[in-house]
Amino acid sequence: MSYSSCDIIKPDQPANASIIWLHGLGASSRDLMPIAEALQLPKTFHVKHLFPQASEIAVTINGGFLMPAWYDIYELTHKRTINQTQLLNASQAITQLIDNEVMQGIDSRRIAVAGFSQGGAVAYHTALNYPHPLAGLMALSTYLICEDQISYHSCNQQMPINIYHGRQDDVVPESLGRDAHEQLQAKGYQCQYHQYSIDHSISLQEIKDMSKSLQRWLS
Repeated sequence: MSYSSCDIIKPDQPANASIIWLHGLGASSRDLMPIAEALQLPKTFHVKHLFPQASEIAVTINGGFLMPAWYDIYELTHKRTINQTQLLNASQAITQLIDNEVMQGIDSRRIAVAGFSQGGAVAYHTALNYPHPLAGLMALSTYLICEDQISYHSCNQQMPINIYHGRQDDVVPESLGRDAHEQLQAKGYQCQYHQYSIDHSISLQEIKDMSKSLQRWLS
């Protein structure tokens, strides 16, 4: 298992849609909870928000200290040198989380995956490999890595993908967000690219843009 726990925000009525939020390196699952609440999605959507917490592992680029991480990063090269096995294991764990939502009666077409930074890399792998249609993918300040390990499942060829990135991001350069956009467009995916005058963070305008997209995807 690649996450230790999962916080959940449930709607007032039985859920008929789910959004899975994947946090960044060294962060807490609770960091993204205010973002989900700020979306102000219509209550009639009955959306459940899930926030899995990555387990603590040793992270090489941070001196081997234990911290919440989806996978180890060995070097901060332009596209990162990482532990690919841990990335794939994390993706498989989130795939199981989606499967559990489907088993509880949520149509996969009403399940969206969102990930920030390192969590976004896991979100890419999870959504692009998932063997049933999903509502959409939101990639926030992140990068596409280990592309040769992605099946690009035909079930999600029409899945909307929104990429969000700050122009002043000095942690994950914006060029990596653009690279992912270009690679996915070349494979025929429906990608939208959003850029903001921010650093490695999430802005109010970004939240508003995400809300608009989610309301289209889940309507």
